[in-house]
Amino acid sequence: MKIYMDGKLVEKKDAKVSVFDHGLLYGDGVFEGIRAYNGRVFLLDEHIDRLYDSAKAINLDIKMTKKAMTNAVVKTCAANKIKDGYIRLVVTRGDGTLGLNPYLCKKPHVIIIAAAIQLYPPEVYEQGLKIVTVGTTRNMSEALNPRIKSLNYLNNILAKIEAINCGVMEAIMLNGQGYVAEATGDNVFALKNGLLITPPAWCGALEGTTRNKCMDIADDMGLDVCEDVMSRYDLYVADEVFLTGTAAEIIAVVEVDGRKIGNGKPGVVTRALEASFRDFAQNNGTPING
Repeated sequence: MKIYMDGKLVEKKDAKVSVFDHGLLYGDGVFEGIRAYNGRVFLLDEHIDRLYDSAKAINLDIKMTKKAMTNAVVKTCAANKIKDGYIRLVVTRGDGTLGLNPYLCKKPHVIIIAAAIQLYPPEVYEQGLKIVTVGTTRNMSEALNPRIKSLNYLNNILAKIEAINCGVMEAIMLNGQGYVAEATGDNVFALKNGLLITPPAWCGALEGTTRNKCMDIADDMGLDVCEDVMSRYDLYVADEVFLTGTAAEIIAVVEVDGRKIGNGKPGVVTRALEASFRDFAQNNGTPING
């Protein structure tokens, strides 16, 4: 496996960072998870834009142009002969001191990993997920804006631990006001009487690229789509619930906190969105070769 490290492709065993990197010491940095389908990098421009927006928000100056970063992603995929896979693009603050001062880190590090990924087993996509609400609340938007995709994921990890300890694979996180924010790594959608709703970013939800594309596809399908606050009640009584994310794609939720959603099987609209999304992803993106 070839890993992109600051302008060079190196072997996996040689891909190393300093113990003084503030990405390691403090989670100071940003990242993107990106998918490749059928020899193309999907929504690459959108991911690159969000990476640079996240970096700007934390005052991290990436020492590369967007075009150079785009080329680096494609180059890494080509070097690893990726056709269908997952790309993790990471920018750390760089090497510094044991203090918090980020301005003592002179140069950020850019790391790109391109490999295979399977977030959930195939049978879960077929049967749907059972999930629970957990006690770990989503970070306050005023403290850490959810649109910043930072390296500090401890909030999500604590929620994931609760989910696993409850015997399920995913969890719903609420914000400080008790409204639905997101899952530990995915956005949440609920369908009720033909209206498709997802929480807005200010509720604590990451403005996901898959989320946004799903909303576009749903709109093209003639569904009414909106961002609005959602309580657990809205999930319990929904006709269909599903999650979206780069790694997860679109996956149905069939049970929330022991409440069966709809008839307890992946819904018709969810299945239609899955099919439309995969068809779009297979035929659109930035070519890896040529």
